[in-house]
Amino acid sequence: MVSEIFSPENWFLIILGLVWIVGAVLQDLKRREVDNLWNFSLIGFALAYRFAVSVFMNDYRFVLNGLIGFAIFFALGNLFYYSRLFAGGDAKLVMALGAVLPLSYFWIMNLKIFGLFVLLFFIGGSLYSLIYALFLMIGNWKDFKKEFLKQWKRYRKMFWFALIFVILWVVFAFLISKTYFVLIGLIVLLFPILFVFAKSIEESCMVKKVNPSKVTEGDWLYEDVMVGGKKIKSSWEGVSKKELELIQKKVKKKIFVKYGIPFTPSFLFAFIVLLWLAWIGWF
Repeated sequence: MVSEIFSPENWFLIILGLVWIVGAVLQDLKRREVDNLWNFSLIGFALAYRFAVSVFMNDYRFVLNGLIGFAIFFALGNLFYYSRLFAGGDAKLVMALGAVLPLSYFWIMNLKIFGLFVLLFFIGGSLYSLIYALFLMIGNWKDFKKEFLKQWKRYRKMFWFALIFVILWVVFAFLISKTYFVLIGLIVLLFPILFVFAKSIEESCMVKKVNPSKVTEGDWLYEDVMVGGKKIKSSWEGVSKKELELIQKKVKKKIFVKYGIPFTPSFLFAFIVLLWLAWIGWF
């Protein structure tokens, strides 16, 4: 199966995927956005290459697999976007990779590749986000400490409810002689603490007051902005091109913008580890 994934026709797709992910990472780290044209061009290049190879080999499974993969990841990208797990650029990069990742002619293997990629993405993304948040906390310690105390006062009831549940759960675990159930209780107890931590990071480290000229399309407004009697609402979709023009033309004072963690490095981690696991014959 290793020889199939790293077949001659797949090497171009693998290199294409790596180059485009690295490009997306560089854009994301520099400008906190990934150009739509960059993501869409990956779809075009991948499918055009698949079509050319299919014509040359007189076997249209290669391009058909790319189209099916794109359709599956198009659905996943929209699911992640509308469930607010991904921003728009991340969702479009997921869709584009759907045209690259069907690296087998057998769909059982392709589904394994898809599932492993998504799993690696979320595992890598969780670790990366935690490390990134810790660095933000260290760099903004005074503001973070103040915000943490504020958020703790607001959400401390959540912790006490969790603590009561954990105590009852531990008693239940000992009554049924399942002491390893105690670990589940400890995990539940971590939820309110992690929630307050994440909320404190967001409010103290990721909300910036910037000049209107620094706002870009897709940025998240922290609060609604009034422009000539018209309200531009803060929304998950971010600032549209039309709204951006109004802000930059008519707003003269600084506004609050909320920045997210640049998430594209998680794609690079998942793609590289996926290829490594395939190379060593792990699946």
